[in-house]
Amino acid sequence: MPGLAAADSSPPAAAPPARRLSSPLPRRAPPSPSPSTSSRAKPRKPAPAPDADESLDNPDLGPFLLKQARDAMVSGEGGGAARALEFAERAARALERREGAELELAMSLHVAAAIHCGLGRHADAIPVLERAVVVVTTPPAEGDGANDQQQAEADQRGEEWSLAAFSGWMQLGDTHAMLGRMDESIACYGKGLEIQMGALGERDPRVAETCRYLAEAHVQALQFDEAEKLCRKALEIHREHSAPASLEEASDRRLMALILDAKGDYDGALEHLVLASMTMVANGRDIEVATIDVAIGNTYLALARFDEAVFSYQKALTVLKSARGDDHPSVASVYVRLADLYHRTGRLRESKSYCENALRVYAKPAPGAAPDEVAGGLMEIAAIYEALGDLDEALKLLQRALKLLEDSPGQWSTVAGIEAQMGVLHYMVGRYADSRNSFESAVAKLRASGERKSAFFGVLLNQMGLACVQLFKIHEAAQLFEEARAVLEQECGASHPDTLGVYSNLAAIYDAMGRVEDAIEILEHVLKVREEKLGTANPDVEDEKKRLAELLKEAGRSRNRKQKSLENLFVTNSQRAKKDAGRRWSNFGFRS
Repeated sequence: MPGLAAADSSPPAAAPPARRLSSPLPRRAPPSPSPSTSSRAKPRKPAPAPDADESLDNPDLGPFLLKQARDAMVSGEGGGAARALEFAERAARALERREGAELELAMSLHVAAAIHCGLGRHADAIPVLERAVVVVTTPPAEGDGANDQQQAEADQRGEEWSLAAFSGWMQLGDTHAMLGRMDESIACYGKGLEIQMGALGERDPRVAETCRYLAEAHVQALQFDEAEKLCRKALEIHREHSAPASLEEASDRRLMALILDAKGDYDGALEHLVLASMTMVANGRDIEVATIDVAIGNTYLALARFDEAVFSYQKALTVLKSARGDDHPSVASVYVRLADLYHRTGRLRESKSYCENALRVYAKPAPGAAPDEVAGGLMEIAAIYEALGDLDEALKLLQRALKLLEDSPGQWSTVAGIEAQMGVLHYMVGRYADSRNSFESAVAKLRASGERKSAFFGVLLNQMGLACVQLFKIHEAAQLFEEARAVLEQECGASHPDTLGVYSNLAAIYDAMGRVEDAIEILEHVLKVREEKLGTANPDVEDEKKRLAELLKEAGRSRNRKQKSLENLFVTNSQRAKKDAGRRWSNFGFRS
């Protein structure tokens, strides 16, 4: 996580010296007197609450317990994390009673939240961090009559409060990200960036680090426009403050290339990658150069410059084998890229051979290989096998990837993507119950992670509805299509092809439910839009016309439409053949 100011490298403060009359340890309560046999029994007083412990009033107890919590975290002895969490929570309760101890209180809450995260209890860390940022949100202001020394102390205290607030917001954003809540995570990062810029200024190099950190979060959320703005700002600051061809600038260029590649600007991405590669070569970073060569190969592949892509991949493969060994996942990832390239160029034997080479590496990867890296490679190979028509093998690979990631924190979106692809494959082979279960699990994860407003979520709802249709769960399918329509209308617009496909499916399900008038209304809208976009002679338009004519005949009505211009009536035979080859209809007239 980027920092607001230089980290304090001094050793932690020693424990306070023992005091004769005031010990930091809790005092033992005196024994209560026995009741007299002649006196009336008095009601027993309730036990005091934990916060009512008189020992918490000791001003030295909070810092002492905070140090104990840190030591317990480092050593792992005496109960380990559980003991450290107990110390941190008691320190927070003690510091709440001390006036002017807001910074120490926030620090103890940060420690408690870190322990929660270390134990895998990220949801429990959220309220702790929210409380921590509230504590140091508004530092106490010095009065107007303060002298220079008092004002300097107030300024220093304000910087310390800003550092604590910045750290709290960034830690809170990281915790939300581990739970898959990218919108909340990005909002927290944005607040941290605002505080950092207010404390350090907008052109500080540390602000550039935070800008790049936030840009990476936007990339994960597929928000590429926002990511590009932040990355450009980071690049400008680093070019202003760093030496020419610095490593920081090279990192910014690699991220910018990724963003531009995602937006389809392959030439711009290639320019940034070449400049980053030159910087890494000048600094003797051979492995980073090989990694950039893989990205350059990907860009050449997107530009259909296949020979140059092969050269870049082979160059990277030679370096990675020499530096990391033949069984490293980075070597397997290059095999996967070559397999994809040869599949695209029709050399299927070479493509399958490289897939097998990659699978041998992923079967026994080198020690320390990241599970998400192996799972990502298996997903890419599964996509190649799917394109080759080997659906069963693709399903096996996706199941292996799912086992690697299903228990990993912060991977909910990736797991949902794997389950969605498994649902598609189950549907293609006719296992509709398995397909629906996979889609249902993916939808539940996306709902829980707050991604219910993305276009991918709308498409996933549509696919789940199609599986329900095949299982004759008509009412459930109708609910899914209606929700998919609402999501895609919001994200893509009413005229987008994906939205029109959901409209068509919804019309078919209304027809099956006997809601003929609703089906006619939807089909009339779909047909109007398709005629405007594709022309009246397009095969898709003809199919919609036939469906609408059947419904109108059933309802005893006829279609009233305006005369279309002649330029929309012509379509070439090649376009017609291409559409016929690309259509996939189910038995009930639903669109996948």
